Amino acid sequence: MHHPLILPMATHVLLSAFLYVLLTVARAPKIWGIGKRADGSNPWAAFEPRISANLSNQFEWPLFFHIACLLFIVSGSGDPKVVTLSWVFILGRVVHSLVQILSNNVRVRGLVFTINFLAVIALWAMML
Repeated sequence: MHHPLILPMATHVLLSAFLYVLLTVARAPKIWGIGKRADGSNPWAAFEPRISANLSNQFEWPLFFHIACLLFIVSGSGDPKVVTLSWVFILGRVVHSLVQILSNNVRVRGLVFTINFLAVIALWAMML
């Protein structure tokens, strides 16, 4: 049987992999000439820097999420509160990605990040 924290961790890996694919598609017209508009422009030009920035974000604060999860797994803790906080974090990361890529609304993105931030802080606090 798998530890209940593996699935939220794997979901974040899948989100990151999806963002790599999305970034590749967004860069295809510029790099390979695939999908260019008739005028030669890249239809994804406005989204490419947002996707790239969001992908970079997946390797910043989420690092602390993964470390916390690993510590809970090693300790054998399967506390439902920990699992719930993990899913709150993952759902927040998905919403954060959508906001950053589709709207670039910094105020909403900041609010969503705060939820992610607090979820990870709560995970670490539960470890103490």
